[in-house]
Amino acid sequence: MRYDSFCEEDTFRIGRELGQHVQEGEIFLLEGDLGVGKTVLAKGFAVGLGVMEPITSPTFTIIQEYTEGRIPLYHFDVYRIADVEEMYELGYEGYFFGEGVCLIEWASLIREILPEGCRVIQIEKDLERGFDYRRITITEV
Repeated sequence: MRYDSFCEEDTFRIGRELGQHVQEGEIFLLEGDLGVGKTVLAKGFAVGLGVMEPITSPTFTIIQEYTEGRIPLYHFDVYRIADVEEMYELGYEGYFFGEGVCLIEWASLIREILPEGCRVIQIEKDLERGFDYRRITITEV
């Protein structure tokens, strides 16, 4: 599945639409360069789940838990993970195989512990189409 986003509002809306349709136990791997709009998409995703509290990137906390929506959202940012062993210390299995949905930024850094069936949300810039343009592609691993 591929989406074209021409502004932050488009990226937010795409995230919201995804969040409205996700099911318990799904894992989404959010990939893209710094500043490409991963957090904007995550904010929309959360709103689609019914989360109304402010969404921030969990860069320094590794994980943010949002439980007020229709299903819990576990938003990971593993950019600062130095070793995959840190994920064991966080108890990642309880999140990955629990009752919520996981959204994981920089998931390629923990690829070896990701279960099958994850979906990748790749956000890419294409400056030929404009400074704010983003190509958002969703595939299954």
